[in-house]
Amino acid sequence: MSEDFELDTDDLQRRMDGAMASLRTEFASLRTGRASASMLEPVMVDAYGSMTPINQVGTVNVPEPRMVTINVWDKGLVSKVEKAIRESGLGINPQLNGTIIMLPIPELNEERRKELTKVAGTYAENARVSIRNIRRDGMDQIKKAKADGMSEDDQKLWEDEVQELTDKMISAIDEALETKQSEIMQV
Repeated sequence: MSEDFELDTDDLQRRMDGAMASLRTEFASLRTGRASASMLEPVMVDAYGSMTPINQVGTVNVPEPRMVTINVWDKGLVSKVEKAIRESGLGINPQLNGTIIMLPIPELNEERRKELTKVAGTYAENARVSIRNIRRDGMDQIKKAKADGMSEDDQKLWEDEVQELTDKMISAIDEALETKQSEIMQV
């Protein structure tokens, strides 16, 4: 009866990849002292009665290394976009020029860089916790199958596979964190 047990490792992999993609998005939102359109991805604007991503109310451009511009399509939303940026916690002071909002990216001081590396570390730890939770789900499925009559050899085989997948994802998170922290600390 347990011979046909098949752990859906593809599902575990997909869920772990989702945690990794989420981490990359969070990392992209961290300022490194250089302008990047992706740093505005988490900013949501109250437009037309719903929270809308900033890139759906205007065109986001990076005309130079220390400047991001947003060309807001609807004049009525300019003040709402400006307010959303001010309240986003990015530490950027928007400047208005008609329907264009300019975001000059200031140099990061040493203290702020260290602060940002800690934030990156927190994001990475949250991703690790997500990966471990997915691992636990897989292990619980294996334990349930063991209770239903799976052999100990099969149990060990599946547990090793789940652990290997987990270790691979955790090391990918550590690598991404190291890269992001060195990028933040680069002057």
